[in-house]
Amino acid sequence: MKRWDVLLDKYMVEYSSRGLAKERVKQVRGELDRWGSWLKARRPRPLLEKVDADLIVRYVRDRTVFRAKATVSGIMSVLRGLGEYLVQEGYWESNALRWLRGPKLDPFGRAPKRLGQEGLKRLWAGAAASRERYHRRLWLTVLATMYGTGARRGELERLNLSDWDGESGIVRVDGRKTGRERSVPVSEALGRFLEAYLPHRHNHLEKLGMLDQKSLFVSRYGGRLSGSAISRGIHGIARRSKVRLVSLHQLRHSCASDLLESGACLPEVQGILGHQAISSTVRYLHISDPKRREAMSRHPLNQWLKGEAA
Repeated sequence: MKRWDVLLDKYMVEYSSRGLAKERVKQVRGELDRWGSWLKARRPRPLLEKVDADLIVRYVRDRTVFRAKATVSGIMSVLRGLGEYLVQEGYWESNALRWLRGPKLDPFGRAPKRLGQEGLKRLWAGAAASRERYHRRLWLTVLATMYGTGARRGELERLNLSDWDGESGIVRVDGRKTGRERSVPVSEALGRFLEAYLPHRHNHLEKLGMLDQKSLFVSRYGGRLSGSAISRGIHGIARRSKVRLVSLHQLRHSCASDLLESGACLPEVQGILGHQAISSTVRYLHISDPKRREAMSRHPLNQWLKGEAA
């Protein structure tokens, strides 16, 4: 196991050269460091060439206790990738992880939870009830941007003033999770929210003497509005408005499902949300499929009920 760290460094150089997001590379490195620490703690310490399927199964069992199926599958995928590299480098004759089956995943097993129109209206009303003018404008615009573009919390946090192009009506999202930047055209309503917010932002920063601030969304102290502050703010609004908000991601889910329900096609929604694979977008058809709804409107039962009513 003395060569483990050197090999892992080489593997991560090769892995990161694929153009993946930095967060993903960091996550994979952390998972492999955990595996290496577990192997080094075995007594007697195994040779890298002697790590077999039984040892791998023991680690996966220890590592995945009380974990969700998707988490287990992700861990096995990370280990499998390193296994292929070890075969390539001649340390293993074959990759045992290639033959180990992960848990069977149902793409519709966990349908995304969205907020209904009533819940969204109450959130907006709660944000509009803020007494302080800047905070009122700030949180109305944050909510409108999250719901209007489907941006993730981290993507919203990292938005700079230069990322909003008012003339073309486009918000540029860095897409750090996927490593792909995307330009999202906004609705007329969201454009108005953003343009109405900017003068309040300027006045707020002018009072603080911080006009050089680059962030689009600014805290009461003039700094970048952090992810944790976004969570606290929106969850606070939800509590006061009596809206059951489990996660901020529900605003993203609501954006996707409501777009589909309004007639947008899957590739369009995929591009707006920044999904790498369309299979991630297909999940939303499980909760919002206008084609199926239209088909059911033609069900013969509807005609029978009309006859009964007559």
